[in-house]
Amino acid sequence: MANMVPFTWERLTAVVCASFVAAWAAADTVSAADQNPAAVRDPAKYIGTTSCGTCHKAAKVGGQFTKWQAAPHSRAFEVLGTPEAKAIAAKLGVANPQSSGKCLKCHSTAYNWTEQIQTTMIKPEEGVACESCHGPAQNYVPETIQELTLINPSHAPSLAEMFNPFSRPAKTCYSIITMEDRQKAIRAGLIYPAFKSCVRCHNDQSPTWKSDRYLTKEGKTVGFDIRQTFVKIAHPMPAPK
Repeated sequence: MANMVPFTWERLTAVVCASFVAAWAAADTVSAADQNPAAVRDPAKYIGTTSCGTCHKAAKVGGQFTKWQAAPHSRAFEVLGTPEAKAIAAKLGVANPQSSGKCLKCHSTAYNWTEQIQTTMIKPEEGVACESCHGPAQNYVPETIQELTLINPSHAPSLAEMFNPFSRPAKTCYSIITMEDRQKAIRAGLIYPAFKSCVRCHNDQSPTWKSDRYLTKEGKTVGFDIRQTFVKIAHPMPAPK
């Protein structure tokens, strides 16, 4: 298992950080619908961008959260307030696209592809958040994170302390994301590759759809081309050193 933070085994004990694990202890087995990018997703399993950013802001994972914040998806709600969006909405009989479920079903993860807010874990203003593409994370997050707790080097812990997640000597909790656990995460509901989710909104039901918007490398005109659009939102993990 490749570790993404330096550590000394003498100072570390592989106990699960209680403050993190308790949040997921009640997670149920994921349903088949959660694993199908075209199916209805359970909004009760959304954890929200704050939780995602806890690990994915770090440089060791490529600052993925910061890249999302700078990319078009995070501004999906904001763009509905532009004159262009309001003009498009007016043609559909929508007075304010930023308060209309007809628009927010795709411009906000909070609406979960419906015309009503489905979760309070994600704010409408956050636009298209992580879990629109990667799936509701409550079940798969525990499969992708292993915690190592740094213990106080001035205190020699007993065996009981080493394997007690509530032990007082614990000082720091490091998140270690391991790619070898990706398949476990997929089985638990992670949508991977994430671009499986794109056509839920990027399709001919969109009022801005143009069937000839893109010219593929094969010379075909299409309304959506993942090869050309993915670069606008890409946030890959850094290559191993």
